[in-house]
Amino acid sequence: MEVKSLKLDHFRNYENLQLEFSPGTNLFYGDNAQGKTNILEAVYVCGTTRSHRTSRDRELIRFGSEESHIRMEMTKAGISYRIDMHLKKNRAKGIAIGGVPIHKASELVGLGNYIFFSPEDLSIIKNGPAERRRFLDMELCQLDKVYMAELTGYNRVLLQRNKLLKDLGKSTEAAATLDIWDEQLVTHGSRVIEHRERFVKTLSDLASPIHQKLSGGREILGIGYEKNVSVEDFAREVRAGREKDLFLKTTGTGPHRDDLSFQIGSIDIRHFGSQGQQRSAALSLKLSEIELVKQKLRDRPVLLLDDVLSELDSDRQHYLLDSIRDIQTFISCTGLEEYERSSFQIDRKFHVEAGKASALS
Repeated sequence: MEVKSLKLDHFRNYENLQLEFSPGTNLFYGDNAQGKTNILEAVYVCGTTRSHRTSRDRELIRFGSEESHIRMEMTKAGISYRIDMHLKKNRAKGIAIGGVPIHKASELVGLGNYIFFSPEDLSIIKNGPAERRRFLDMELCQLDKVYMAELTGYNRVLLQRNKLLKDLGKSTEAAATLDIWDEQLVTHGSRVIEHRERFVKTLSDLASPIHQKLSGGREILGIGYEKNVSVEDFAREVRAGREKDLFLKTTGTGPHRDDLSFQIGSIDIRHFGSQGQQRSAALSLKLSEIELVKQKLRDRPVLLLDDVLSELDSDRQHYLLDSIRDIQTFISCTGLEEYERSSFQIDRKFHVEAGKASALS
């Protein structure tokens, strides 16, 4: 797949912007806080319906404006698509593909595959489980619409069950419906667990040789799926935990409490790994995502690198750059020196300053 162009109206610090991209590497450079990340974010939002930075659409709209518009043109398997996204402060976003409005975000998600890599992602190993679950869900939703439907169903049931737990003290009738919500929680949740289990196994198989090369053959990385509960025990554990759930007024059992583990030998590097080991594992994770898209979908994702190279040492920089030569890449950085010193080819450069981006010859 390939992103051909991007048009922004009142998005973040851009009043109006129109850019055309190379199918190779597109580099955006300039001082901090000028709008480089906002361009990468707009591509990601238009491709996935979500920002990597916020869950609130209103934060994406230019200060002083009531709405924002993103238009992106892309091609996949020789077919051209135009995606229009209308962001509004007080209403749900509107999305159209080829001028035809869609009613569910799932109709857009999976049309293309986008991998966002920012300095914050280098901390995914040492940060909390919520970030690792978010990573799982974002990648799986792009790869598998069935998973997206099951996750949506599970989150809906979880929300309703938690609301019911809070309301039980006010209504005796509500208690009669708890068994129904428990059954649906187990049904959707079990399918979420099964999808995640297969995904993590594949991801670990891909990340292990990548990490071995990154560490010069010294380390073997294993990624594990830490299930809060197994499919076999799910229904029993929900029943056994009901009294505690009623007391705490929240659901304590299910995949919303899952986590990922990262092991080098017998060491859990989430807690005991060096910063270098954690960063190498995060890089291996991102590179294995690229390979997974290539293998599973027979396609190449679009890679968005938001000022990542400045956070990596030279060995990891070179490994990353060598690994992405065959896919369309968007890179933001403050200067060109690190690229001019390397043999990495930049196909199109854009200078970004004060909400303006100009292409250089």
